Amino acid sequence: MFSILFGLLSALMWGAADFTGGFASRRANVYSVVIVAEAVGMSLVAAIALATGEPFPPLVTWLWGGAAGLCGGVGLLLFYRALTSGRMSVAAPVSAVVAATIPVAVGAMTDGLPGAWTFIGFALALAAVWMISHTGGGEGYAAIRLNEITLPLLAGVTFGIFFVCMHQASRTAILWPIVAARATSSISLLGYVFVVRQPWVPEGKHWPLIALCGALDVSGNGFYVLAGQTGRLDVAAVLGSLYPGSTVTLAWLILKERIQRMQAIGIILALAAIVLIAI
Repeated sequence: MFSILFGLLSALMWGAADFTGGFASRRANVYSVVIVAEAVGMSLVAAIALATGEPFPPLVTWLWGGAAGLCGGVGLLLFYRALTSGRMSVAAPVSAVVAATIPVAVGAMTDGLPGAWTFIGFALALAAVWMISHTGGGEGYAAIRLNEITLPLLAGVTFGIFFVCMHQASRTAILWPIVAARATSSISLLGYVFVVRQPWVPEGKHWPLIALCGALDVSGNGFYVLAGQTGRLDVAAVLGSLYPGSTVTLAWLILKERIQRMQAIGIILALAAIVLIAI
C-alpha cells in the first residue's frame, strides 16, 4: 500500500511540475526552464541529503543515477522536439505509454509476473495515460504517420530506461541517486544549449515559478524512489506515469481549460486501475 501511495504522489508531483513548467515556458525560454529547474531540484535534494546525513552510496549507485539522469535529459530534448515538430496529441500519449511499458517488462523479468488483477490494472492505466494525454480535435484524429511517432517513441524509451536506472540506483540510498541524476541531466542539457547556442538564463521575474517547477519535479523523483523501495518497479512506474492526469486537472482548475470527453474517461480508467493494482 505504501508503494501505491508513493507512486500516486509521484504522479501528482510530476504532473504539477509539468503544469508549472509549461506555464513558465510560455514566459521564458524552454531551455532555461528545464535547466534551471533541474539545477534547483539538484541543489534542494543535495542540501536535504547533507542535512539528514544520508551516507554516501557506493560508486555503482552514482553510475546508475548518472545513467538515469542522462536518459532523462536526452528524453526531455527528444520529447520537446517531438512537441514542436509534430502533434502534441500524438507525442504525449505515445511517449508516456512506452515509458510505462518498459519498466513493466523489466519488472516481469526481475520480480516475476504480477497478479491477474494487477496486470489488468496495468492495462487500464496504460489506456488511461493515452486517453488523458490526448488533446482530441479534428487534427488529433487524423492518420498517424510513421515519422510522426519516431521521436515520441525514442523519448518514451529513454524515459522508460530512466525509470529502470533510477530504481537500480535507489536500492541503497534515496537522496544521493537523485542528486547524481540531476547533476548529469543538468550538465548534459547545459552542454547541448551551448552547442546549439540557445539562451538558458531566465529573467529574474521568472525564477520563482521555475524554482517551484524544480521543487515539484524532484519531489516526484523522491516519491518514485520510495515507491520502488517499498514495492515493485512496475507498480511504481505505471502509477508514476499517470502524471498527465494531475496536469490536466490543474489546467482545468487554474486555467479553466476544458476537459474533453476522452480525457474524462481516461481519468475514470485511471481511478479504476488504481483500485485493481491495490487489490
